[in-house]
Amino acid sequence: MMMRSRISKLFGFLVIFSSLFQLGITAANTGSTKPQAYVTLLYGDEFLLGVRVLGKSIRDTGSKKDMVVLVSDGVSDYAKDLLQADGWIVEVISLLANPNQVRPKRFWGVYTKLKIFNMTKYSKVVYLDADTIVVKSIEDLFKCQKFCANLKHSERMNSGVMVVEPSDKIFKDMMSKITTLHSYTGGDQGFLNSYFTGFANAHVFEPNLSPEVMKSRPVPDMERLSTLYNADVGLYMLANKWMVEEKELRVIHYTLGPLKPWDWWTSWLLKPVDVWQNVREQLQETLPGTGGGSNPNDDRVVKFLFLLPLLALVFCFYRSFTKMQKDFFVSTNSLCDNIRHVYYRFRSGGGLAYSAVGVSPTSIISSKEQFPIGSHPPAYLGGLSILVCFTAALVSLGLAFSLVPRQVMPWTGLLLVYEWTFTIFFVTFGGYLHLIYKWGKSASAHAGALSTNSESFAYEAGKGHQRHVSACDAASWYYGLGMAFLAVTAPSLPCLFGITALFPRLGLMVAGGIILASFMTYSSEHLAIRAFLRGWEERDAPRTRSFCLIC
Repeated sequence: MMMRSRISKLFGFLVIFSSLFQLGITAANTGSTKPQAYVTLLYGDEFLLGVRVLGKSIRDTGSKKDMVVLVSDGVSDYAKDLLQADGWIVEVISLLANPNQVRPKRFWGVYTKLKIFNMTKYSKVVYLDADTIVVKSIEDLFKCQKFCANLKHSERMNSGVMVVEPSDKIFKDMMSKITTLHSYTGGDQGFLNSYFTGFANAHVFEPNLSPEVMKSRPVPDMERLSTLYNADVGLYMLANKWMVEEKELRVIHYTLGPLKPWDWWTSWLLKPVDVWQNVREQLQETLPGTGGGSNPNDDRVVKFLFLLPLLALVFCFYRSFTKMQKDFFVSTNSLCDNIRHVYYRFRSGGGLAYSAVGVSPTSIISSKEQFPIGSHPPAYLGGLSILVCFTAALVSLGLAFSLVPRQVMPWTGLLLVYEWTFTIFFVTFGGYLHLIYKWGKSASAHAGALSTNSESFAYEAGKGHQRHVSACDAASWYYGLGMAFLAVTAPSLPCLFGITALFPRLGLMVAGGIILASFMTYSSEHLAIRAFLRGWEERDAPRTRSFCLIC
């Protein structure tokens, strides 16, 4: 009995020893039991949304591997908390200084990317830039042996997507050569091209090879990834199509510097950004107010920017109505009463009378004799008005772009830019026209009484007593609404015609812009002359307040 017990214990020991031996052989064959991970870098909060969308796209492919983001001191605590809530492993690292004196300013910390070669707690890492997105599973990249990257721009390697087998030895070797190896870009990509000499001649990575074939071949030091794993939007822009089958794409890389996918205006220029935006919209609210890629601070700014011009417009309407002449509005302190009174006046057939200086566009420029005696506007008024109009338009557009947060949704950004561009333009150019109006009144007062013989300033019989009810006329509305309509239509032409290629889009926008510029030239000159002549005629009459800023 005792002998049987000892035999059974010995047998059990042999079974355990055999299992451990088999595990050791398996570990030796696989090379390591360490985990594998996806890795990206974040230097500041500007690329935070890009990292969030990248992580979402990886998880959407069904991957369960670690997602590690290496963050520098420039990343806020809020960004770190948000990334952790999204499922990223956040590792704080120190920046590697760029040793190159001649380099783009934005490359100041890019050598930090080399630290992925020192992530030795992982057996294999797939590095992805924050401006990439995974559209199909890339788990097969972990079959890469030592180093894989994509070849672009003739014989140059792109470091936006890489597969690395971390090695302390390789990392130390890189650090010893960091100041001696030339970098054609002034950054990490140029250094890696110099470090991995002969990369252009490396074999293409073939993930579907059988294990037997892989064992029969020597382990390559470098392998080239196909375009499927690093589809360059810059190349798409040139041909308006991908270099490979779109349905086979694995990773899209938004390489164009000023056209990153999180900038709202990029969606209106590049069709591939739609893929990125679709993933963004599906982001979960892992922290309050972050669903759909929202930023709580940006949301508050957007609400403020949306409401402020509307409130200002309501205020102008109310101020205009309350200051109408007593022969039109009943003296009352209530806005509702004023609106009710206007409604009854319209129903009774009275209508709103308005002042229309009877000068047609052709009559303004045709002859001096059509102006009242001494009232001919200065010869330089037209040219000055054109200059002011275009300056106001450019300043308005620039201020609108600077006010609107860059990472709002595309439609939100577009509408806010239009709203603020129109608001600032009509305030600035309307203020200029008001100065011209005062200039006309001042010139008229200096010259003396107005001539009563000019037919160009005649009003309808019996309507002369109403000429000061409002300073707003149909021609001013025509010019103002015409400029607004063309400003909206010009950028929308590519969408209306279904054009997706970048250069044809820009060309069509430029064509629309030329039409807009021509109309603005015509309108600004005529509006200024009308304002001057109106001021000349109304020198003795107080001008009624109007909510219209260009009248």
